[in-house]
Amino acid sequence: MKMADLSLIELAKEIFTGAGGIDNVENVVHCMTRVRMTIKDDTKVNKEYLKKIPGVLGVVDDEQLQVIIGPGKVNKVAQAMVDIVGVDLGEDFPQILSGGKEKVQAKAEAMKAAQKEKQKSSRMKRILKDISNIFVPMIPAFVGSGIVAGIASVLANLVTAGTLDAATWQQYLDVMNILKNGLFSYLVIYTGVNAARVFGANPTMGGVIGAVVTLTGMNPEAPLLNLFTGEPLSAGQGGILGVIFSVWLLSLVEKKLHQIIPDSIDIIVTPTISLLVIGLAEIFFIMPLAGFISNSMVSGITWVLSVGGAFSGFVLGLLFLPMVMFGLHQILTPIHIQMIDETGSTMLLPILAMAGAGQVGAALALWVRLRKDKDLSEMIKGALPVGILGIGEPLIYGITLPLGRPFITACIGGGIGGAVIGAIGGIGAIAIGPSGAALIPLIANGRWWGYVVGLLAAYAGGFIATFFFGIPKEKLAEEKVKESSTDTAKIILPATTEVFKSVARGSVHPLEEASDPVFAGKMMGDGYFIEPEDGKIYSPVQGKVSTIFPTKHAIGITTDSGLEVLVHMGINTVELEGKPFDIHVQEGQALQNNTLLADVDLAAIKQAGKETSMLVMITNMDHVSSHELEKEGIVSSGIEVMKATTI
Repeated sequence: MKMADLSLIELAKEIFTGAGGIDNVENVVHCMTRVRMTIKDDTKVNKEYLKKIPGVLGVVDDEQLQVIIGPGKVNKVAQAMVDIVGVDLGEDFPQILSGGKEKVQAKAEAMKAAQKEKQKSSRMKRILKDISNIFVPMIPAFVGSGIVAGIASVLANLVTAGTLDAATWQQYLDVMNILKNGLFSYLVIYTGVNAARVFGANPTMGGVIGAVVTLTGMNPEAPLLNLFTGEPLSAGQGGILGVIFSVWLLSLVEKKLHQIIPDSIDIIVTPTISLLVIGLAEIFFIMPLAGFISNSMVSGITWVLSVGGAFSGFVLGLLFLPMVMFGLHQILTPIHIQMIDETGSTMLLPILAMAGAGQVGAALALWVRLRKDKDLSEMIKGALPVGILGIGEPLIYGITLPLGRPFITACIGGGIGGAVIGAIGGIGAIAIGPSGAALIPLIANGRWWGYVVGLLAAYAGGFIATFFFGIPKEKLAEEKVKESSTDTAKIILPATTEVFKSVARGSVHPLEEASDPVFAGKMMGDGYFIEPEDGKIYSPVQGKVSTIFPTKHAIGITTDSGLEVLVHMGINTVELEGKPFDIHVQEGQALQNNTLLADVDLAAIKQAGKETSMLVMITNMDHVSSHELEKEGIVSSGIEVMKATTI
């Protein structure tokens, strides 16, 4: 298997396998270059297996089992190992968590908490990430069903408008609607299944909880009543987000019951109690609450409609998609029907259709700004055609909503399109159902041109709002890194000789004399190290700070010629959690070869039983044509000690 064939998860699984299984691992941490594992039983470790894993540069078996991955990638692999602990491992992974799971998981949770603190990720971002994980697996079905639905909508509109003969085309429409409804009629069930997988509940139970909102089996002559209003409940109240919330509650109840119910009756008692508790809460609280909110909104919508004009269009276009997500859009159906009965068309539908157009504009902006994100680009390319035809679920749940900001700016685009429709006035649809470009044949009184102008305004509004204000900062940062990498790869730099100077006052040694076998074996690259006489540590080269490790013991530098240089302060000092290091630079800062990088408390390192060697390594030796250590022995700081010529 080639290295490129191994995903991060696969690589993490392979490392666990070579370590004797997850149940043989006490904890997992990582430093700048390697994953470090505390092992319960060393006899179960297969070092030869580990060394042959594509992506593993070397293995050291010391107080901890150390698997060398390399800077930049090691943190991703370690995070993948942490993530595996709390998820379904799959049938293809031979090792099952047993007695060691609790210890590994406890460490994993601690690592997750530390990373969340470092990244300052908000609760909302985590919620949006969960929503993304729920809907991304459904994107292919959304795209396929959406294209079928879009074609069916266009044909149905042409039939309604009299352009196509109903007797000839109706059967084709029926077939396409059957195919479309396989997804959209049961979307709540699929959502429940996937939400259960994300939250750690039983997937089939999640599907059942999703199906509850359809109210299948309710007697229409004696319907269940809304506890807030006393009126009958209607299927679908609560919407997709209501299902997600209910399944999240299901996961909490299931996990608690698994802890307290004896194993002998767990399979009977746990699902029964879970279904009763969550199902009843869903029927008698979550759905009625959504119904109460929707009924309360009727008066507000009626008032907005009475105001009319651009204001009415903007408010309705802005708020429609949030209403759809909560299942509140159903309150508009009788308004549409009443308008069509009284005037021959509904002026409301063309305005609401602008919400989907805003999503299209936002997706286009994301495609332009984040073109290096291949996964996102592929999803956008698949979702855009059906979005243009009025099927917005792929864009909403797969793209804009998980990213957060783009969903808001897309709604603003919808508001802009709605304002244009409202300002033009007199634009109505003779039937309800589709939206987007598929609605054009249904626009009454030949005013389709006004609807098209509104669509274009919504596209433009969503694009501009997202382009300038809707791109998440972390995505922009990732894009800059990818662009930088691409630009560096494209530019063929002339051969350059880089001068490396001593990082401290002390004694210079070739790297092979280092006490750590990873560094001595040059698994991470070649260079030198200094046994320092004081704690003033300077940059060995001119360049830019690319990485400062969270525990402050290592700093990555990229030279103008493209060499990647690692300054590793001490050996095994990652365990000191940054306490001996006072860093004086920050990521992105330009450096000279005499810039002070850090003040290091050498006494504290020695007191902790660690070595103070200051190692300097070129980690991308494939960019080096030749290098030579020119000086060994006692030197002052800032003295030329090594040269390296790039390819």
